[in-house]
Amino acid sequence: MFEGNIKSLGRVIPRILLGTSPFIGSTHFGHRARLYQLDLYNQPENILKIIKKAYELGVNGIQLIPYPPVVDAVKWARDEGCQLNIVGTVRPDKEEEDIKLLSELDATVMLLHADITDNNDWNAISHYLKIIKMENSVPGLVTHTPFRTTKKLLNTPILDLFEIYMIPLNQIGYLMDTDVFMDKQRAELRDLIISLDKTIIANKTLAAGILTPNDAFNYLKTADFVDLMTVGIASEAEAVETFNLLVNKKNISED
Repeated sequence: MFEGNIKSLGRVIPRILLGTSPFIGSTHFGHRARLYQLDLYNQPENILKIIKKAYELGVNGIQLIPYPPVVDAVKWARDEGCQLNIVGTVRPDKEEEDIKLLSELDATVMLLHADITDNNDWNAISHYLKIIKMENSVPGLVTHTPFRTTKKLLNTPILDLFEIYMIPLNQIGYLMDTDVFMDKQRAELRDLIISLDKTIIANKTLAAGILTPNDAFNYLKTADFVDLMTVGIASEAEAVETFNLLVNKKNISED
C-alpha cells in the first residue's frame, strides 16, 4: 500500500514515515500526553529504542519535529548505523533556527508547521519556503485545516513554491475540519486536494490511537490522493504491530 519511495526535486522520500508526535507528548493525545512526556520526551533513550525497532522493520523515514530529546535520539540512531531519511517540521517562532538545524541533519524535506501555514501570512510563508529550497531540501506545508486552507492555497501566489502538503486524514475525521462520514464533503475534500497537485502526506492516521492500525490502513487504501503517510508510535510493541501490517500488505483485512 505504501511501499517504496517517491522522488521530488531529485530527493528520495520514503512513503512510510515514523511520526514523532508521541515523542513530544503532543496534546491531541489527551490524558496519554502526560504519560508520553514522562516515558518518552523525558527519556530520549526510549525514543531511540522505538526508532531502532521501526528501522529494523524497514521504516527508515522519520517525520521529525525537532524538539531536543527527539533530535538527540535521531542522532544516536544514526550513530548506531540507522540511515534515517528525515522529513522535518519547521516550528513557528523558530523558523530560522529549525531550518538551520534540519539542514545540518540533511533533511530531505522541510515542512512549515500548520500554525504557520494556517495563519495565511503568504509573504512570510513564501520567504521561508524559498529559504528551504535554497538549503537543497524539498519545501512543503502542513495544515490542521485541509478543507479551509486548501481552498485558500488554490488562489495564492505561493502555489508554485512548495511540493509537499501534509494533511490530517483518518476514518473518523478526528482533528479534521470536514466530516469525512458525509460522502459529499469527502468527495469535495478529495477534489480540492487533487486540484492542488502536490505530493500528499497523511498524518493523524490513527486518530491519536482511537483507530486500530488495521482499520486505519484499510481506510487509507481508499484515499487515492495520498502518496505518503506518517504514523506515530509510542512503544516497540506498537511498532511491531503497526509496521508489520504495512510491510506485509496481505495481513491487512480486505473487509
